Amino acid sequence: MSLDTEGLALRARLLAAFAQPIDEPLSDPTFNALARDIFAWQLERNRPLAAYCERRGISAASVSHWTEIPPIPTAAFKEVPLLAGNTAAADAVFRTSGTTRGQEKRGTHYILDLSLYHAALLPVFEAWLLPDGARPCMLSLVPAPHEMPDSSLAHMIAAVIQHFGPADSGWFASVHGGIDHDRLAHALREASAADQAVCLLGTSFSFVHWTDGLRARGERYSLPAGSRLMDTGGSKGRSREVSADALRAVYGELLGIPAEACINEYGMTEMTSQFYDSTLRLPGARRKIPPPWVRTRVVDPDTLAPLDSAEPGLLQHFDLANLGSVMGVQTEDLGTLVNDGFQVLGRAAGAQPRGCSIAMDDLLSATRAGG
Repeated sequence: MSLDTEGLALRARLLAAFAQPIDEPLSDPTFNALARDIFAWQLERNRPLAAYCERRGISAASVSHWTEIPPIPTAAFKEVPLLAGNTAAADAVFRTSGTTRGQEKRGTHYILDLSLYHAALLPVFEAWLLPDGARPCMLSLVPAPHEMPDSSLAHMIAAVIQHFGPADSGWFASVHGGIDHDRLAHALREASAADQAVCLLGTSFSFVHWTDGLRARGERYSLPAGSRLMDTGGSKGRSREVSADALRAVYGELLGIPAEACINEYGMTEMTSQFYDSTLRLPGARRKIPPPWVRTRVVDPDTLAPLDSAEPGLLQHFDLANLGSVMGVQTEDLGTLVNDGFQVLGRAAGAQPRGCSIAMDDLLSATRAGG
């Protein structure tokens, strides 16, 4: 941890917010006060952010509401070190996979305080994946962190296994060997024989490849009641695209896990907080509900102006837990607001959306001018 005295004071306020019940959103005055203070602290320590805001005529004093804080495009994490401190002092460094559009630069998120990361992660995971208080055996289809030290997903899964998983939880994939089908099959048979619920964790396409193999071998399971599954990432792979509905149908057919217990996680390397499908905890439409310390908006792809709730646009997140980097993150993910949350519609197709492109040009021009 490498926070200064003011940063530690902000951290204490954040930890108090993370400890509140997940169903009690921070009031707008409380969120606004924290957001403005975090933004002011980041401006003094994050040089690319400061240069970008100066170019746009924005200062801490000019911001009266969190909606006036400029979000930074996720693409910027590939170009400049966006952190409020020294890169050498980071507790962890997470990088994007770099596989979506070929061998390109990888986005890098420096985490100054892992304890803050965990404090934001664990209560949200528990609320949306374990709302019934269950502690199922956790089986990961993602390789362990020692094989993927810069993967935020591997780190996240390790944290939830360590905190919530019983002793027989574990890892059933490796970087070089892929999914260990035999070991995983043995673990599922043992769980079924003992009537022990399981929680399967992996990327959407790790599940696609694994269930393809199950179907090819004629294998299927009827996992014990209370079993659940968390997948993450898009359902578009190198070879084909599988809709989320179709994938949930496969989970039901081959694993016996009902659709409401199949939870999609939406997260990104550039953010500290995560979002989860609501169906295990709340009735109604499947949607992602932000943690109390996150505000999500849907904005116009060209102007980045907020849109009405019925209109699809780009998702924009303001994550107070991103204390060590930038609080506002402008994504290239399409979504729409739904009731108290949002739905993800997929990635914006083609070139970088115009609004994001203009913001990136401003940021890169400002940082180059600043030396």
